[in-house]
Amino acid sequence: MNYLNVNWLAILLAAIASMALGFVWYMALSRPWLKAIGKQAQDLDTRDPSPFAWAIGAQLVSAYVLALVMPRLMGGHGIANGLSTGLLMWLGFTITAMVLNHRYQGAPWALTLIDGGYLLGVLLLQGLVIGIFG
Repeated sequence: MNYLNVNWLAILLAAIASMALGFVWYMALSRPWLKAIGKQAQDLDTRDPSPFAWAIGAQLVSAYVLALVMPRLMGGHGIANGLSTGLLMWLGFTITAMVLNHRYQGAPWALTLIDGGYLLGVLLLQGLVIGIFG
């Protein structure tokens, strides 16, 4: 398997689209998210850029792996294959791990729904972008 034979532009666009979705998602759900994590807005260190650096790195890795897996799992690219791959990765790995961890941590279901919903959107959006651009 050639791990470099991917469309790097598609991966970059998928990561950027995911970050944009995150800005919109968490701005719209900021109050319930803060309540779910047990904090208030003033408790957050908004001067620290490191969470955003970690986020873009994670989005790039996620998009890269999705680009590697999609043609092997679905036989090729395309919108339907991209959305299907994103959904399967979310269902099989993302939300299952999140539910498992959140139940042991005693996190509220609201946090699981907010973060899990965002990550579903991420994987569907990344699948769509990579499916379109190949």
